[in-house]
Amino acid sequence: MKWLETDTENCSVRRTLDLVGEKWSLLILRDAFNGVRRYDDFRRHLGLSEAVLADRLRKLVAAGVLRSVPYREPGTRTRHEYRLTPKGIDLWPVLLALKQWGDTHTGDPEGPALDIRHTACGAPVRVVVQCAGDDAEVLTAREVTVTPGPGARRLP
Repeated sequence: MKWLETDTENCSVRRTLDLVGEKWSLLILRDAFNGVRRYDDFRRHLGLSEAVLADRLRKLVAAGVLRSVPYREPGTRTRHEYRLTPKGIDLWPVLLALKQWGDTHTGDPEGPALDIRHTACGAPVRVVVQCAGDDAEVLTAREVTVTPGPGARRLP
């Protein structure tokens, strides 16, 4: 079976984009990785409507990417913070790869808005695709072979 004969309804990329591929969802996750936790802080920092923010947070919580944690400041009603789950934390390389691509191809002439460095040594962090074999070679798209996997289904 060849790629063009393959039904893509069950493709992992497609399912992931259905969940987090919308602009606001990715920006909420970016902010969550950078320490934003509270609804009002997301709203103020991102500048989106309450309805859109509430909808995206609800979807990310329902998908298990964020979890809602109640808190209450003295004299106020109970509210919720949004924390990344292990499933959400696994999206970090995806966001970092988008940032890396954006810095290269759409970046601000003055430099990146986010400077991400290894805490221990101070070196910049980058995403690479690496062979899982013994040599752990860094690869480009031209150095891999893609074939339909066990979950591939033939187009009807």
